[in-house]
Amino acid sequence: MAVWFLVFVPLAIGIEFLTPERHLLVFLFASLAILPLAAWMGRATEQLASRLGEGVGGLLNATFGNAAELIIALTALRAGLHDVVMASIVGSIVGNILLVLGAAMLAGGLRHNVQHYNPAGARSHSVMLTLAAIALVIPAAFHVASGKSGEGLITLSVSISVVLLIVYGLFLVFSLVTHASLFQGSSEENTEPSHEAEWSLRNSVLVLAGVTVMIAWISEIMVGAIEPAAHQLGLSRVFVGVFIVAILGNAAEHSTAITSAMKNRMDLALAIAVGSSVQVALFVAPVLVIASLFMGPMPMPLVMSAGLVLMVLLSVLITGQVAGDGRSDWLRGVQLLAIYIVFAITYYFLPAVQSQ
Repeated sequence: MAVWFLVFVPLAIGIEFLTPERHLLVFLFASLAILPLAAWMGRATEQLASRLGEGVGGLLNATFGNAAELIIALTALRAGLHDVVMASIVGSIVGNILLVLGAAMLAGGLRHNVQHYNPAGARSHSVMLTLAAIALVIPAAFHVASGKSGEGLITLSVSISVVLLIVYGLFLVFSLVTHASLFQGSSEENTEPSHEAEWSLRNSVLVLAGVTVMIAWISEIMVGAIEPAAHQLGLSRVFVGVFIVAILGNAAEHSTAITSAMKNRMDLALAIAVGSSVQVALFVAPVLVIASLFMGPMPMPLVMSAGLVLMVLLSVLITGQVAGDGRSDWLRGVQLLAIYIVFAITYYFLPAVQSQ
């Protein structure tokens, strides 16, 4: 699918240049074009991951999987679409721990009945998610309690962003250096053999570089069409950011995590899904806040609406309960997916809340 879907890349570029006023068509084709590009990015990082183990491999997949999300968010930030940026951040966090992890547990559980992974590594990721949720709630609570905005809120947001970046750096040291064994997989052997990398290091890097450039170009086209396309569809920009842009940006994680779970590599699937949410909350969001000081029409505070705050908190809560004991099955995947669907339905039918 990824090969013939690449035809949407030149189609999206062509429609943008020939008929830029057809915003809905531009948005549709640009969205379809990002999917195969993200899939190729996921395939290239999976080739690198096969050489480096589950922990580093999961980090690589999460990092390059989030590259599409970061590029889209930076493009929206430059356009001044702060609500879309914050919605895409929340959508990425929630989508990874509910949609991606849920789909991976469902697909892996249907094939292997019960799967096991290292519970210590899973709990460490869960605690980092909880920390991130608390840090994302504080600016919103400050904004509501004090009624202040402007420079004071920006200063608070930047300060919290710096703390989150430091914590994420220390978490990388913890997971890759001092306590790497917690993220290397459970003691049980996988039932399916791992495959050697089929691509050379040079080819993997070249594919990653080329795909990143193309995603940046297509993202520019897609973001420019978000507002008019959402208006034509009768959807708010927040809904588009949480459930459409985030899904497109996470396409690489979707395919790689599900494939890993079906190969009974649940440690890698968990590292990709939950690790990606941790990375978005502790790295991508702070980077966007700091980047807004230098690009875009105005700085962006680390503040989200009450509905988005509640969505993050509930998602982190259920993920900690589901993923904390070192085992997974298809029913747990269904439970996570059900919560994600409930969120999507709620935001679809509450346009007034979405735009707050």
